[in-house]
Amino acid sequence: QVQLVESGGGLVQAGGSLRLSCAASGRTFSGYTMGWFRQAPGKEREFVARITWIGGNTYYADSVKGRFTISRDNAKNTVYLQMNSLKAEDTAVYYCAAAPRIVPRNYEYGYWGQGTQVTVSS
Repeated sequence: QVQLVESGGGLVQAGGSLRLSCAASGRTFSGYTMGWFRQAPGKEREFVARITWIGGNTYYADSVKGRFTISRDNAKNTVYLQMNSLKAEDTAVYYCAAAPRIVPRNYEYGYWGQGTQVTVSS
């Protein structure tokens, strides 16, 4: 059974940093892409960043480019999202997800974690 478990969320002041982790288990994820999404109250879920397990190729939403960094530790089966220069508009529940292809469309992410809350105070 595939499990994605996020951790690392919390309350931080604007301009601060947080690192989210996503521990993946239950299958081999080679050939998969891992993504981070977020959903703010009253808004639709939006893509944040993605990384391939093999090769570590990354892609970011324009809203986080230059501030957030996605990475993975294959030995630990863990994906990270380092978030710097946080803004109030980054406040959301952040979700980790997995898709079985290299460049997935958002609807192709079939596995999801339970989410972790990030709150940025201004």
